[in-house]
Amino acid sequence: MADLAKTKNRAFFLDRDGCLIEEENYLSDPDKARLCPGAAGALKKIRDAGYKIVMTSNQSGIARGYFTMKEVLLVEKKICELLKNEGAPVPDGWYYCPHHPKGTVSGFAVECSCRKPAPGLLLKAAEELELDTASSAMIGDKTSDLEAGFAAGCPWGALVRTGHGMEQKELSLSGRFIVKENILQAAEELLKILEA
Repeated sequence: MADLAKTKNRAFFLDRDGCLIEEENYLSDPDKARLCPGAAGALKKIRDAGYKIVMTSNQSGIARGYFTMKEVLLVEKKICELLKNEGAPVPDGWYYCPHHPKGTVSGFAVECSCRKPAPGLLLKAAEELELDTASSAMIGDKTSDLEAGFAAGCPWGALVRTGHGMEQKELSLSGRFIVKENILQAAEELLKILEA
């Protein structure tokens, strides 16, 4: 059974803003992207343990007209540069939700199935990257991140106290989770749990 588990494409689904990089509220300037404490170390440990790394991020600034997908992709490129400079792996996939029901940009101002806490981003990644969500985990700085993970089939999640994590008071969630100070501590503890 253990050998079978090792052959699955397991993953860590990670939120971007406030989890992997410092929260900047509608970040559109790549030069303002800064890795959160422990981010590079966390990705190293996750990859070394044989897990895929998948970024899932609500980017409602697109629907609100604050920035475009082009700018989101420039920030993504900068994050990859920062990770490489730290000797860390870059994510295997980047998945964004550009929607918000109260947006102002036509085509993006809609209800959708990909805005967390809905699981659409994770399910799309699971299909495209052939991931087993039942052997995977979610890390984020909002309860909506964790709920998206649970809805996609992840058995565990971690709430980090970076970004909006300190604001998350109501922690009555539908799945099993831990609370840690940063992404590195979260990754280390989840790896212990998943590998037990």
